Amino acid sequence: MSVLAILEQDRGEWRPISWETLAAAQKMAAEMGVPPVAAVIGEARELASKRLERAYAVEHPLLRDYTADGYTIALRQLIEKVKPLVVLFPHTYQVRDFAPKLATALGRVLVSDVVSHRAENGQPIFTRQLFQGRLNVDIGFSGPPPYLASLQAGAHAVDQVEDGICQVETFTPELSPNQIRTRPAPPFREAQRAVDLASAERIVCAGRGIQGAENISLVQRLADALGAELAASRPVCDSGWLPAERQVGSSGQTVAPKLYIAVGVSGAIQHLVGMKGSKTIVAINKDATAPIFEIADYGIVGDLFEVVPALADEIRAQKQGGP
Repeated sequence: MSVLAILEQDRGEWRPISWETLAAAQKMAAEMGVPPVAAVIGEARELASKRLERAYAVEHPLLRDYTADGYTIALRQLIEKVKPLVVLFPHTYQVRDFAPKLATALGRVLVSDVVSHRAENGQPIFTRQLFQGRLNVDIGFSGPPPYLASLQAGAHAVDQVEDGICQVETFTPELSPNQIRTRPAPPFREAQRAVDLASAERIVCAGRGIQGAENISLVQRLADALGAELAASRPVCDSGWLPAERQVGSSGQTVAPKLYIAVGVSGAIQHLVGMKGSKTIVAINKDATAPIFEIADYGIVGDLFEVVPALADEIRAQKQGGP
């Protein structure tokens, strides 16, 4: 028995959420007293330096382009070989496409978008959110393993991955062209975005409090000073002040940067769901009772039109070695 992490690459590049999934697998394996194992459809050389019992590079010519049929058949064969207790996936668009099919092929259920986990009596308990984060639900299993779950971005920290030494083994599934019933489609929209906020280490987010599109430049100035990505809450995107691809929240992107600065963001639950995994949260808002302050590590109660320019100037001065 083991905890198997199925990781993901995008055209040969590792997705950051894969390392979050690996960190979760290592932690869960330690809690359950079983070894961690990892696998990826693609190049697995980098896994040789991680604390794992074994890593698998799943390779086959029919897997060079993504199809739900190909991934399902290949990963089913791998899971039947490894016989894990738990299988963890990153909650990406690709996983959402093939993982339910894989779970059905294995005769199991998939718990999706998990935000945390724990072990009870040697069995995994997964927590997921309902009603846009208003309610947390614990989910256990009554049948035999493997138990399958996908993990929400930001639920675990990339820097929690433990290094080590492990053997990387090539796994070649039995696949034939007649088993692939669909032609490979273009990359998912997630890969087509002009900006991938989920990969950003620093984010400055503009909220409704900026009052108009003409004030986006004010927030951009702070983002530029920090070398951060510019993001927005839903009201800003709905108003057309910034494109939808920069939206953070339940109907936008889920992020977990090292630094998240919320400028004029009130902190509606739909927004908090998308950024609560940030390591350090700074809130700037003139309303001292705004919900964003409940989860902020640092809060500045004041007029953002005074605070933001002053903060940007001070950051630039510090970078330039000024007083």
